[in-house]
Amino acid sequence: MKHIAIGQAGGPTAVINATLAAFVREINKEHSLTFIMNGFEGLAKKKFLKADDNVIENLLAHEKVPGAALGAGRYTLSEEEIIQSVRTLRDLKIDTLVFIGGNGTMEALDKIKDEAHRQRYQLQLIGLPKTVDNDLPGTDHSPGFGSAARYVAQAARDMGRDLLAMNNFENVRIIETMGRNAGWLAAASGFLKEFEHDGPHFIALPEEPLRPEVLFHHIKKAIRDYGIALIVVSEGVCWEKGSQVERDRVNGHSVLGGISKEIEHKVSEKMNVMVRAELLGMNQRSCSHSVSATDYTEAIQVGSVGASLLREGVTDVMVSLQRSEGVSYETLFTPVSLKTVVQSGERKLPSRFLNDQGAFNEWLRPLIGNDFTPYPPPLQRR
Repeated sequence: MKHIAIGQAGGPTAVINATLAAFVREINKEHSLTFIMNGFEGLAKKKFLKADDNVIENLLAHEKVPGAALGAGRYTLSEEEIIQSVRTLRDLKIDTLVFIGGNGTMEALDKIKDEAHRQRYQLQLIGLPKTVDNDLPGTDHSPGFGSAARYVAQAARDMGRDLLAMNNFENVRIIETMGRNAGWLAAASGFLKEFEHDGPHFIALPEEPLRPEVLFHHIKKAIRDYGIALIVVSEGVCWEKGSQVERDRVNGHSVLGGISKEIEHKVSEKMNVMVRAELLGMNQRSCSHSVSATDYTEAIQVGSVGASLLREGVTDVMVSLQRSEGVSYETLFTPVSLKTVVQSGERKLPSRFLNDQGAFNEWLRPLIGNDFTPYPPPLQRR
């Protein structure tokens, strides 16, 4: 019997608890479990919860609940905390450390792996992927993204119809999405666009700098043709001075956000139109009624595959989701080394999708679902 410690880290998603529940359900009867509370801060500060029947029952009841049942949050382990964390794991006789998370989580696990080797402590390490930003390398996509993308697509379509109704009062709306340095979520805003009047009329992605004159051109053209301009901008887009807009810094982490407000001010200053900035906010990653069926199913499978890798003694890996090359959509779950993930950097939107919304939509369709009720074309109001 192994002693396993598991935690959740980074920003939560609508399906992160599904991965946790699936993993726990698979190994609970076979092994001893300890839960790490509040992510890597909990590991550093020894905030542990020993599993018992009541704890397990409560955790499994969170399977379809958004947020992170164990607590997550962003916390960067110092070198000394990494050293001490390995000592703590050794003292508790923990054989396996499992974390559900994104880029920062996999980097932390890789550092813990190196320190465990240095201390000559045999520690099995497994990373289970999650991120709404879809910027985690080594995998085609990550649980959490499909549901967030579904929310963004629905919000953009609905806000476009709302703006069209208000075109005698409001002309321009700037929607800001999450995504950090990658444009996957922002690009999803165009998934449900069927008619030219519908937004978005322009999508700004972090992979390409946004020049004000280009933005103004698209706004003027949309207003001329449709009476409105719905613009979607990712939080990580480089704006006027070639830099990102930073909302704050917390524990050394840059918190992006606010570019929509800056664009609102600039458009209001340069153009004689009513403009409004809209931040989609935390609903992108926590909206339970926008969970995609594929996303939920794959989140469960990631947890189950992680449990299988644990039984097989596989270590120093992250579970990776890869598409089969067949005509129909099928996902293959394979291990990829933590070192490979860390060394690959953030996964940006590839060039083949930057200027081809149709190609991106086809890639996205299995993840987001195809069960949307179509909208009729807008009435032509004169």
